[in-house]
Amino acid sequence: MPRGLFITFEGLDGSGKTTQIKKLAAWMQKRGLSPVVTRQPGGTATGDRIRALLLDSGSAPVAPMAEMALMFADRAQAIAEVIEPALETGKIVLCDRFTDSTEAYQGGGRGLGPELVLALHRIVCGDLQPDLTLLLLPSLERSLERARRRNERQIEQQGPDENRFEQEQEAFFRRVWQAYRALAAREPDRVVLIEGNLTFDEVHEQVVEAVAERLTGLHAAV
Repeated sequence: MPRGLFITFEGLDGSGKTTQIKKLAAWMQKRGLSPVVTRQPGGTATGDRIRALLLDSGSAPVAPMAEMALMFADRAQAIAEVIEPALETGKIVLCDRFTDSTEAYQGGGRGLGPELVLALHRIVCGDLQPDLTLLLLPSLERSLERARRRNERQIEQQGPDENRFEQEQEAFFRRVWQAYRALAAREPDRVVLIEGNLTFDEVHEQVVEAVAERLTGLHAAV
């Protein structure tokens, strides 16, 4: 059985990743494909506990190195429990965030640098790389506005929120944004950059175009 396709979505909170993953999954299902949809942190019982610790605004302060280590602990579990088993059976995996997020947020935002992140990725994740990464980069201001509105709604509806990162200053998010751009420039064959303040439908069109190309290549290889 041919190996499946590993597609990740990246971007700041508020970039529209969750919406675009749902739209892409629906697009695939209409075409007889049944993608496995997951997220990081989270996606497993262990990962969901790590997610609560990392993202809840009520969590105690977490040192940058500890934060990065927890991200990789979550990722190692997700690879073993969800991602690799799905890929081995030929399925398409759609993942909301992967190691690129750690490079942007902990490497860029926290100032730990990309080298340490990539070294840990090789050790902890066996250097597993996505076949395609869709990087959504609306303006920094648009992303932050959307993220804060979403978290306000979650607080009203559910109580606890996942707003710990949104409490950072704008300088932190500008470093994250710049780290993402540097990553896209470094890996243009894997990372498709979708930037600008586009509508959800305009982004979806670019997502589908990039994914359809990879699916054609996958079928041709088979």
